[in-house]
Amino acid sequence: MPHIAKSSRYTIGQRIENKILDLLELSYITYCSEKEKKKDKISECILILDTLKFLISVAWEGKIIPNGKYEELALKLGEAGRMFGGWKKNLDNPQKKNRLA
Repeated sequence: MPHIAKSSRYTIGQRIENKILDLLELSYITYCSEKEKKKDKISECILILDTLKFLISVAWEGKIIPNGKYEELALKLGEAGRMFGGWKKNLDNPQKKNRLA
């Protein structure tokens, strides 16, 4: 993560980077999973996303991530959270689709 100071890049920066990769990997696995397993996997994705939000806020509070980069990341993570939430909600209510028949 180039926006993190060198002194923190290999500690919390590496942890954040690994969580992002974990989330990407699990998202792909979830997409390819059987329908019955998707709901649990989406819940795992949401947990990883929440952990990622926490780590980024800790880095921001510790002045490791600048304000502008934190705002950008917070917006993107919020959007990802809404997407995962919508995906999970769609699996909970499969008859309610936003498609015209």
